[in-house]
Amino acid sequence: MRLATWNVNSIRTRFQRVIDFLERSETDVLAIQETKCKEEQFPYDVFEKAGYEVAVAGLNQWNGVAIASRVGLENVARTFEGQPAFGKPDKEPVVEPRAIGATCNGVEVWSLYVPNGRASTDPHYTYKLNFINTLAQRGKERLAADPDAQIALVGDWNVAPLDTDVWDIEVFRDLLYVTQPERDAIKAIVDAGFAEVTRQYDAQYTFWDYQQLRFPKNEGMKIDFHHYSPALATRVKTAFIDRDERKGKGSSDHVPVIVDLLD
Repeated sequence: MRLATWNVNSIRTRFQRVIDFLERSETDVLAIQETKCKEEQFPYDVFEKAGYEVAVAGLNQWNGVAIASRVGLENVARTFEGQPAFGKPDKEPVVEPRAIGATCNGVEVWSLYVPNGRASTDPHYTYKLNFINTLAQRGKERLAADPDAQIALVGDWNVAPLDTDVWDIEVFRDLLYVTQPERDAIKAIVDAGFAEVTRQYDAQYTFWDYQQLRFPKNEGMKIDFHHYSPALATRVKTAFIDRDERKGKGSSDHVPVIVDLLD
């Protein structure tokens, strides 16, 4: 099975690029982030014509996640247990559409769009840390209950765990993406038992900002990852990053990260 994750930065703007990628790459399951649409606005028809079932979580023009599968789509969950909410001080907090899970060909796939954090002094930063740490705790509990569970936590994590995951660590020093609490939160995912399975095969960047010619200068970041449960990690055959998807008119600022699994 070929499993990919991709922050598409608006599915309604880029659905044709996504469909072309699916057909060209022969991807079986695609975890999508930042769909930026309500559930009823998602372009289901083009995916269905291409042979994919789709599960979507979306409330408005912000955030949004989805899973597209041509190998089955069951047990859909649009939040994980205890998923933190966020809201302005004068409004009721909302559980944003940042996580969706489904069983695809026996694998429990979670498409995750981790909060950006905005700045280390912003309430959104605390929300980000809570989101990752709560996810780590739920994952730890799941693996304790079922060590053989086949679970994939994939998506845009908005954290660069290593200094080499950004083009110049001195530019980022003590700023968002590389702060120690963020890195500690990602480490909690690993400590819970989930291995990041792509880095050993492909260490390229996965994101390049639209500003200041970041892509032509290869001033990017590696912030999109696949974290797998132990049983699923043993099935990884290879992984690669489709850097070419950042090229051309109308590209997302992220690219697909793809893993091939043994049957």
